[in-house]
Amino acid sequence: MTAATDADPAAVPVAAGGPQGAGARRTRPVHVATMLGTALSAQVGAATGAHAFATIGPAGVVAVRQLVAALVLVPIARPPVRTMTWRQWWPALLLAGVFAVMNLSLYMAIERLGLGLAITLEFLGPLSVAVVRSRGLLHAGIAVVAGAGVYVLILPGASSDWPGIALALFAACLWVAYILLNRLVGSRLPGLQAPAVAASLAATAYLPVVGVLVATGRMTWTALGYAVVAGLLSSAVPYAGDLVVLRHVPPRVFGIFMSMHPVLAALVGTVMLGQLLDGHEWAGLLVIVLANAAAVATAHGD
Repeated sequence: MTAATDADPAAVPVAAGGPQGAGARRTRPVHVATMLGTALSAQVGAATGAHAFATIGPAGVVAVRQLVAALVLVPIARPPVRTMTWRQWWPALLLAGVFAVMNLSLYMAIERLGLGLAITLEFLGPLSVAVVRSRGLLHAGIAVVAGAGVYVLILPGASSDWPGIALALFAACLWVAYILLNRLVGSRLPGLQAPAVAASLAATAYLPVVGVLVATGRMTWTALGYAVVAGLLSSAVPYAGDLVVLRHVPPRVFGIFMSMHPVLAALVGTVMLGQLLDGHEWAGLLVIVLANAAAVATAHGD
């Protein structure tokens, strides 16, 4: 669930599909600690990046984060860009667009709604994929429960931040696109080669943003430091941790643990950003988290 987001979507397709024999793996305390650590790292990274919003805006943070992701992924994956065919290029190009726009829409939503609410609404993306893939009354019921959770979370009214809600839901839709695209390109480029190409292209697209910020003097060392830390904690650490843990943990267990991201986001937002949630927001968040965990736990494997 880290294109790149702060519930990093890079691992979602792996968790959903997974290699053969994954169900026979044993989950040990060290693996649980690793999953919790990478999830917490992603949310702390997002909160750290939020400290730079006032100086360089969400676009500036995303630009630096994409550069960091590219610098981390390309040396690891070493994508064969010179020999890639159009059949491999076109889904990678679409994936790059998803990376660039999804992260921007999510960070803009975080700026308006706060970390916990934005991440929770974004999680409706992978939840919808799990529900759609597993038809039946049980999953129809899960969808209804999740919808009720969304209603309780936002309590629609005149005071609702509809642009922020729309941005978070747009990020959720792009997360669905990420999952579907990564399933496609994953069969054409092994390992992290596709995300590496996509991250590099997205970083290149954001270079003008960095140039403008530097030219206007807005890219201060403090803001740059916050954005770089956000990129490391929300991209590099989750990529490395998820790669290690998915060798030992069943994909379904991994997916259930990914459901904890909204809770961690709310806690981190409270501690690091002073974003206190109301009772109804906590209630809606927990309903959505439980619905996501239930959908993953009862989903049919590919």
